[in-house]
Amino acid sequence: MTRGAEDEAQAPAVEHARPLPYPRTRRKVRAVAMGAYAAALVAWSLTLGLPNDTVQVFLWLWLGTVAWNVEARPRYHLNFLKDWWLPVLGLIIYFFSRGLTDELGLPVHVYMPIHFDEWLGGGMTPTERLQDAWCGDPCLKESEPRWYDALFTTVYATHFVTGLTIAAVLWVRNRAEWIKWMRRYLLINFGALAIYILYPMAPPWMASEEGWLGADVARLTSRGWRDIGLDRIDLILHGVGNPVAAMPSLHAGITFLIAIYGIQRLRSPWRWLLALYPLAMSTALVYMGEHYVIDVIAGAALATAVLVGCQLWENSRDRIRI
Repeated sequence: MTRGAEDEAQAPAVEHARPLPYPRTRRKVRAVAMGAYAAALVAWSLTLGLPNDTVQVFLWLWLGTVAWNVEARPRYHLNFLKDWWLPVLGLIIYFFSRGLTDELGLPVHVYMPIHFDEWLGGGMTPTERLQDAWCGDPCLKESEPRWYDALFTTVYATHFVTGLTIAAVLWVRNRAEWIKWMRRYLLINFGALAIYILYPMAPPWMASEEGWLGADVARLTSRGWRDIGLDRIDLILHGVGNPVAAMPSLHAGITFLIAIYGIQRLRSPWRWLLALYPLAMSTALVYMGEHYVIDVIAGAALATAVLVGCQLWENSRDRIRI
């Protein structure tokens, strides 16, 4: 037998002898662990509210990976903390910085988005048109919610968990892909932060409250969950927010980021259904008075710029390594 044949014959034995990165969790054990995890998450959400800030979401995702690979060595679970602490710290910095941008004394822009949306809507903003058609008369936050209010509120709330949940799934399945996704997710957040600092802008509900819009626009964001006993809670980042962080819409931008990223990488013909996510989120944002259409367009443009920029940088880096 030649040397090459000997090496080839020995390769499977060597591969089999190499220890796995973590012990495989048995299906029954995983089912029990995930059931306990789901029960704990439901109890937490019904008692305190749905996890809504980065730290809470991160901790629950970590527990989810622990439950999924519950028979793994402790080192495997600690690797999650080792890999995630820096991105999570970055997101916490983003949230606190976002909350301080309205304290810088920069003038708040008001009329540009109104004029653009009125032009787009033929003399009336799309928010006014949607609330006239769907909200009820009178259109108030306290009014009886319609069935689609619950749908739109749910879509809106997914913003706080979807991006990081995708990251957790990728971390378990493919760490290289997790790094790529985290790069894009952090860049879109900090790209939006830079624009919020340079261009603070009043959303439709605020423009209506202050008399700038010239029309009654209600902020309907939480109306859909009013009758089902659900709420969202920020335990760690409580009170951190910025009402004039409206341009671009990060809610819309991240949905576009998710949809385009998924369509690019998945091969199933069903992947095109991901396009419904930014469509639903954009409709919800405009209808509920959270954002103008131009904010949604800016969010989509930022997502596209982040995706293209990251792909070009990764391609150039790979060429240099070759």
